[in-house]
Amino acid sequence: MYLLKTDIWYLERIVFLMAGILVLASSILAWAHTIYWLILTLLVGLNLFILAITGFCPSAALLHKMGITPRLAQTKE
Repeated sequence: MYLLKTDIWYLERIVFLMAGILVLASSILAWAHTIYWLILTLLVGLNLFILAITGFCPSAALLHKMGITPRLAQTKE
């Protein structure tokens, strides 16, 4: 079993957290209000797909500009 390090909040972990929160929120809003909230879930999934294929993620770029460092940059061993 593979477990992520959870001792610090690094960029990749925050991106996964944001994606999870957005998917949960849009699913709840789609159930409670209108099905059109599932468009947000579609956009999150598309963003994760693009990240896996190309390595580019707009939210990761924004977080990096805010000063959040990637996990690879934190390991200087």
